[in-house]
Amino acid sequence: MGKYLRRRILISVAILFLILLILFLLLQFMPGSPFNDAKLTPEQSEALKKSYGLDQPVIVQFFRYVGNMLRGDLGVSYSISPNTPITTLLANRFPVTIRIGFMSMIFGTAIGIILGLVTAFFKSRIIKVIYSVLTLLGIAVPSYLFAVFLSWTLGYKAELFPLLYDFRSPVFSAIMPIMALSFIVMAVIARFTKSEAEDVLRSDYVMLARCTGMNSRTIIIKYILRNSLIPVITVMAGLLVGLLTGSLVIEKMYAVPGIGELLTNAISSNDYSVVIALSFVYSALYIVVMLILDIIYCVVDPRVRLGGKAD
Repeated sequence: MGKYLRRRILISVAILFLILLILFLLLQFMPGSPFNDAKLTPEQSEALKKSYGLDQPVIVQFFRYVGNMLRGDLGVSYSISPNTPITTLLANRFPVTIRIGFMSMIFGTAIGIILGLVTAFFKSRIIKVIYSVLTLLGIAVPSYLFAVFLSWTLGYKAELFPLLYDFRSPVFSAIMPIMALSFIVMAVIARFTKSEAEDVLRSDYVMLARCTGMNSRTIIIKYILRNSLIPVITVMAGLLVGLLTGSLVIEKMYAVPGIGELLTNAISSNDYSVVIALSFVYSALYIVVMLILDIIYCVVDPRVRLGGKAD
């Protein structure tokens, strides 16, 4: 276990370094500047670049940035909030995005697993129709259209939930964004769970368990659920990171003060330091989630050797 973790961590660090280098070079050679204000004279723009060290060679800027990052310093904002540490900007917004993303993942995964297992285990036409409609809509309909539907029905017509995010009621006002984001998670998880559960139901050991008189609840918990979760755990990594990084439109629609709005503003104003920091955080988040889920996968399936060799 320790050897496996050390190897994966070293690979992850190397990948993150490469990603940071590519991001840094791409943004350096993009047209424009953080100091494109028409009120600034060329001399003032050059003075600002010099004060932030942007007049130095790219390689010097990069290694200085890496050194600062290793000390926990992600730099400061150039134009969105001049001289404000990026860690401060993230501290105010990142918890909101994380909370909504994780709640969407938990809600969508729970509903998806239940729907997939029920559809696979009970051969009911009504259940199959409900499953087909929900999964088809979840995959085919973009989350922002589902958010519009929720806003019109539950927010505007029924007035059950606030239309916009409210700091005074962060949990209640986040229900509709969570529902909008969790719809596609529910659909994907339900499809994977149903497919795997049906394969497990046809397996010899489940048939043997039924012949011995084992009740249905024990079969579901002991055999079907455990074996069906292995591929579900694998797909959860991409879904989770997708929720955390792809919720930009939902955050805009519900005025959620997350990092999506910050990233949009940084791109439009050429605030390179904020764009690099957020992109790096997204990449690190994805790699960490993949590592955690890979470890969980090995725990769920004891046949998998952490050393990477088959038994």
